[in-house]
Amino acid sequence: MKEMKVGDLVFFYHSSCSPAGIVGIAKVCKEAYPDHTSWDKNSPYFDKRSTEEKPIWFMVDVELKEKWSKMITLAELKKSPELQDMTLVKKGNRLSVMPVTKSEWEHITLILKRSVNKQ
Repeated sequence: MKEMKVGDLVFFYHSSCSPAGIVGIAKVCKEAYPDHTSWDKNSPYFDKRSTEEKPIWFMVDVELKEKWSKMITLAELKKSPELQDMTLVKKGNRLSVMPVTKSEWEHITLILKRSVNKQ
């Protein structure tokens, strides 16, 4: 997350639902800064290890660029041989933020175009 730059495009991925999947594209509009909710004892994201002097958690601000009418599910991504090396589809790798290569990005957008054209 700390490597994200203003203008970077990101896939918006729903992970806490069934099925999980990509539902759109967002753009970074503010680079990484400390997540102040980790210092708030009343927040569900409070982490006593994180302090203003030594923050552990960071966040970026994003703005929605595209909201897709169809989700590309994790199951669909896993079926694609072109994505077999993608961090997201590997067992045990459900990070909230992970890099996506140019070829992975292009293939995922191709999957979307194909699925929209089928409708």
